[in-house]
Amino acid sequence: MKRPDTIYYKDELNDEFAGDSIKPRSIDEKYWYGDNSLYFRVMRLFWYRIFAFPIAWAYLKLKYHHKIINRGIISRYKKSSIFVFANHTNNIADALIPSMVSFPHSTFVVVNANNVSMPVLGKITPYLGALPLPDNMTATKNFMNTMKLRLQKNSSIMIYPEAHIWPFYTKIRPFTDLSFRYPIMNNCPTFCFTNTYQKRKFSHNPRIITYVDGPFFPDESLGKKEKQTDLRNRVYEKMVERSKNNNIEIIKYIKQD
Repeated sequence: MKRPDTIYYKDELNDEFAGDSIKPRSIDEKYWYGDNSLYFRVMRLFWYRIFAFPIAWAYLKLKYHHKIINRGIISRYKKSSIFVFANHTNNIADALIPSMVSFPHSTFVVVNANNVSMPVLGKITPYLGALPLPDNMTATKNFMNTMKLRLQKNSSIMIYPEAHIWPFYTKIRPFTDLSFRYPIMNNCPTFCFTNTYQKRKFSHNPRIITYVDGPFFPDESLGKKEKQTDLRNRVYEKMVERSKNNNIEIIKYIKQD
């Protein structure tokens, strides 16, 4: 077997290894997150369900023999809006797997600005469900209002709390509890999934097996901040437990002093 490539890192919270050179646009008050108009709904039906979803399914099956374990626990909440958190380890697959995991929910993914900054694709990302993080107060208001709008329609809001892509990383990096305020504020069940990489006999590409866990609910006996931290910790611990199912290391990550 080919030895793993090596990446050296210094900061688990902030180092980025996505490998793209996209210059991110500013997500200000001019950015359009989409609405609930008939036009938006028709465009989303086309780009998300008819165009992107079948391609995503085929890509994941053909390249990674993708399998989801325990997806049924989310299906039981198909009449509720949910939040889903996951590890961030693949440039392309991480954009596709959330829709597979959360089906039949309509999925929206919180992303960084570079995900909506491509000249052509950036024009259709609102219909694909991208919710870029805002850069100013007015954009923050638009972001929060859009999230509430989506949650009114029994949607799934997907968040990668690690924030930065580390390709094929087999552990769970530490992440803050900041984004865990969203399910608490909106009184929604929280789920997580952990993508793991498994050996395949006749391919250099690993198999991706996704483990789904939840639901997690806030501990109402705690204060506001403690509630948020506790929810984050329970999700983090479950993801660490699931990450032990990785059995192949494609890229070796070494911390520099």
